[in-house]
Amino acid sequence: MRGEVPIHILLVSFPAQGHITPLLRLGKCLAAKGASVIFSTTEKAGKTMQTSNSITDKLAIPIGDGSLTFHFFDEGLLDGDATRTAFEHSAQVELAGTNFISEMIKNHADSNNPISCIITNPFFAWVSDVAAQHDIPCALSWIHSSAVFAAYYNYAHKLVPFPTVEEPYIDVELPFVVLKYDEIPDFIHPFNQYLFLGDLTIKQMKDMSKVFCVLVDTCEELESDIIDYLSNIPIPVRSIGPLFRNPIIKQVSNVRGDFGKSDDDSAIIEWLNTKPKGSVVYISFGTVVDHPQEQVNEIAYGLLEAKVSFLWAKKNHVFPDGFLEETSGRGRVVKWSPQEQVLAHPSTACYMTHCGWNSTMEAIALGVPVLAFPSFGDHLTNAKFLVDVFGVGVKMGSNGAGSASNLVTRDEVSKCLLEVTTGEKAEKLKKNAIKWKKVAEDAVAVGGSSERNLDAFIEDIKKYQNLN
Repeated sequence: MRGEVPIHILLVSFPAQGHITPLLRLGKCLAAKGASVIFSTTEKAGKTMQTSNSITDKLAIPIGDGSLTFHFFDEGLLDGDATRTAFEHSAQVELAGTNFISEMIKNHADSNNPISCIITNPFFAWVSDVAAQHDIPCALSWIHSSAVFAAYYNYAHKLVPFPTVEEPYIDVELPFVVLKYDEIPDFIHPFNQYLFLGDLTIKQMKDMSKVFCVLVDTCEELESDIIDYLSNIPIPVRSIGPLFRNPIIKQVSNVRGDFGKSDDDSAIIEWLNTKPKGSVVYISFGTVVDHPQEQVNEIAYGLLEAKVSFLWAKKNHVFPDGFLEETSGRGRVVKWSPQEQVLAHPSTACYMTHCGWNSTMEAIALGVPVLAFPSFGDHLTNAKFLVDVFGVGVKMGSNGAGSASNLVTRDEVSKCLLEVTTGEKAEKLKKNAIKWKKVAEDAVAVGGSSERNLDAFIEDIKKYQNLN
C-alpha cells in the first residue's frame, strides 16, 4: 500500500475473550497489509488485557507496512468482570462507546486521517449505527462458524422451521445439513435460559443492511457447502481464516488479548517435551464454561481410569482427594496455558474441548483430534460438525452435558479418552485432522482462498474511501 492513501480501520470489540481474540487477530493481519489499525474495547477489559500481555494503551505497534494501536474507552463503571458488566449495563456501555467512537471519528477527520472502515462483532450492534451516522462503512467480524451464521440467518428470516415451545424437539432441515433440536445454537431454542443472547444476535441478523460485509474466521474448503449457500444472500460473506495460522501472526505473537496468563509458558512446553509423541490429552473448556464440581470429579476419575497423560488448564484447582498425587508425573494442572503452542506440540494426542469456535479452529488447523464436550450456544453445532462432518472428533455425553442434572460419568469419560487416543478409530481421526491442517495452511498462504478474500476486503474499503 506504499504510495497510496493509507486506510485507517477502527475495530470495536465486545469485551469477551471469544470476541476479542479473533478480532485482534484480524487487526494484526490488516495492519500487516498496510492499514493503520486501532483496536478498542471497554477499559475494564483493556486493563485485564494489559495485565496479561505486552500491550500499552495508545502506543502504536509497527506490523508489516502498517500499525496497530490499542485505545480503550472508559465505560464509567466500577471494577468487575468486563463481560458481565457489558451485559448488565449495556445502555451505559453503549452511550460511552458511542461518544468515544464519534470523538475518534471527528479527531481523525480533523487531522486529515479519516477513519476508512469500522469493524465490530456480535452483541455490539450499536457500533454499526454510529458508523452509519458518520457515513463510514462497517463490517461484521462473525465470531462463530459459517454454519452457525447460516442457522441464525434461517431462523431470523423464518426460512425453515425451528423448535418452538409447542414443538421443541423437531429437526432443523437446513439446505446443507440436518440438525437435531439439540444441535442448533441453543440460544434460539425455546428452553434455553439465555434467550436474550439469541435475541441480540437475531436483531443483528434481521438488519444486515447496516454492514457491507461479514468476515468469518473459517476457510472456504472447510465449509464449502455452507459458503456456497451463503453466496446467495444479499450481503457478502467472506471466509478469511484460520486467522491465527496467517504467517504474520507468528511475527507478532507477543501482541495478544488474552484475559489470563500462564505462570510459565516455557515450563509447560518443557514438560510436554518430556512426553512421548501423541501421548498427552490437553483439556481446556475456555474462559466461560464452568462445570459443577461433581462433573470435574468425574472427569478426574475418568483420567485415572484411562491412565493417560494430561495437561489440564483450569482456573480453579479443586479436584478429588489424592488426584494430583496419584497423577503426579503424568499429569499437569495449570491456570492458563499457551494453547496454540500446546496444540501444535508433537506430544499432544487430542484436545478435550467445550467446542468454542476459536478452539475448534485451532484444533482443526493444527491437526489435533478432539474429544467434544459442548455446553451451550454454538458449542452444540460445532461439536456436530467436528464429529459428523469434519470427522476429527468423538462426542462425550449428550449436548449440554456436564450440568448437575446431566452428568457424564467417569466410565464414559474413560471410554471416550481411549477411543480418541488409541486404536483404529483414533488413527482415522488423526488422519482426517492432518488433512484439514493442510487445507488450513493452504487457505492462508499466498494465493490461498482466505488470503484472496482478505485482499478483496481491503479493496472494498479502498473503493468506499475513494467514493468519499
